[in-house]
Amino acid sequence: MSTKERYLQSELRKANPMFSPVRATIESAFYGNNVHEVTSVAEAYELAKKQAGVIVTDLPILHTKELGLPQGATQLVYNHGKILGRTASARHFVDNPKEDAAALAGNLREDIYAGHEQKYLKATVLVGLDPTFSIKAHVMMPEDQAFNLLSYILNFHFFDDEAAKIYENSRAYDEPDIYFYFDPNVTDVDYPKGLGVFDAPHNCAAVFGLRYFGELKKGTLTLAWAMAHRHNYTACHGGEKSFHFEDKDDKVFAFYGLSGSGKSTLTHEMYDGKYDITVLHDDAFIISREDGSSVALEPSYFDKTNDYPAGHHETEYYTTIMNCAVTQDDAGKKVIVTEDLRNGNGRVIKSRYTSAHRVDFEKAPITALFWIMKDGSLPPLLKIDNPTLATTMGCTLATKRTSAENLPEGFDMNTLVIEPFADPFRAYPVSGDYRDFKELFEKRGATCYILNTDAFMGKDIPKEITKKLVEELANDTITDASWKAFGNFKGVSYLPIDGYEVHLDDPEYQKTLAKRMQDRLDWVNRYNEENPETPIQAEAKETLENIIKELN
Repeated sequence: MSTKERYLQSELRKANPMFSPVRATIESAFYGNNVHEVTSVAEAYELAKKQAGVIVTDLPILHTKELGLPQGATQLVYNHGKILGRTASARHFVDNPKEDAAALAGNLREDIYAGHEQKYLKATVLVGLDPTFSIKAHVMMPEDQAFNLLSYILNFHFFDDEAAKIYENSRAYDEPDIYFYFDPNVTDVDYPKGLGVFDAPHNCAAVFGLRYFGELKKGTLTLAWAMAHRHNYTACHGGEKSFHFEDKDDKVFAFYGLSGSGKSTLTHEMYDGKYDITVLHDDAFIISREDGSSVALEPSYFDKTNDYPAGHHETEYYTTIMNCAVTQDDAGKKVIVTEDLRNGNGRVIKSRYTSAHRVDFEKAPITALFWIMKDGSLPPLLKIDNPTLATTMGCTLATKRTSAENLPEGFDMNTLVIEPFADPFRAYPVSGDYRDFKELFEKRGATCYILNTDAFMGKDIPKEITKKLVEELANDTITDASWKAFGNFKGVSYLPIDGYEVHLDDPEYQKTLAKRMQDRLDWVNRYNEENPETPIQAEAKETLENIIKELN
């Protein structure tokens, strides 16, 4: 068994490290006489169909038997109001020394009590789809959130007989199960814009006042990634695919970027069947630091509906759909309007069967990591051979915010931001990821590439160029002789591409590049000032300082 759900009487002591005030409060709520356990995906579907406001479309769900859904089940739609993305500002970690842990525990108790007259649903899923890493996660929410519950157990792996077999054969970890309490109907008086209380060391969390499904999905992954990090895994918010060849070694590529950066597109690109490709996942996986293997954490995909026009074959694999318009076709059937017409960031749980070449475990170590950035100072493709610089650039990954996030009113979506390793869901210091990723370059020999998917010095970089670059790296069309030195920067080279010439001797370009590197250095300095007890490794700062000095 991977994690612990039950305990011996001798273990039920205050000093047991698996318990904490927050965990005790959250887990206790799961045993209330107002809580009903959902015991099948089919039951969850029937409850979701009956939830007020849910739209039962006439679009069939494929693979109902494999998914555990009733025969003839159709795609369901449920729409929210203003909040259409994750609210990062609502998250509070009780082990953060800047937080008042006692006050958060008090708010948690009060907010759970505030909902005690409601009726709730609960269910159990598996997170981690291979016996090397599989853990139980229990979720609980009001019964008027049945649609979110169905989405949750379709996004992860409902704990059925198949999941039980994986779990029973899995590696044991001295950790408790994950418990996640979710109640959008209760608004904390001290946090009117939403409250998330996370106790990652004890694998539990509670979220109040927020409806968006992404809070559930990424909140659970936050806890799973933190546990993986504690047990010698590198936590990855990204996609992984493998190119398999008969006459040479396989290529295992991992792509890291925020929603909208292109990581899902690059992960799922099949290049018209020219290659033998398998896909691990496009959003959540972990890499073993013991043997380099990778494990997918979830079977399904949480995609933007806007990416696929009505009638696109991908829409056949939709299950539950959020914040998306519905209309009637010429036959009078209720169908979805996939484009973001009603609002931005329409979302869908898309089943694993959309990818015919899906795997849950990749034994071969990572060959290459791609930091996907939106930084106008960088050419379409850079190669970095220096492990310290490769890790530093991942640590200071520059990108832009997306519609998947609930941002302050008036926020400029074109503002460049730094998101270390493209993971805004980290529950431990950035220095931990810095160490983990550097091992992949230094000890595993993975190659580092930077893909700019935005624009280079004002000229847009079409996704067709990016996809072609990845293909050429996979089939070795790009050789060692193809690269050119990126100025005097040791261990950095770029691929010359027509229309995207690099002029490092141009004062204007030097100024732009220096400014972007200074942005990175400023971020590192600011982070270290705010986190003096757990600063980012000093070599990252020194590396950026040397680059800026060279440019000036």
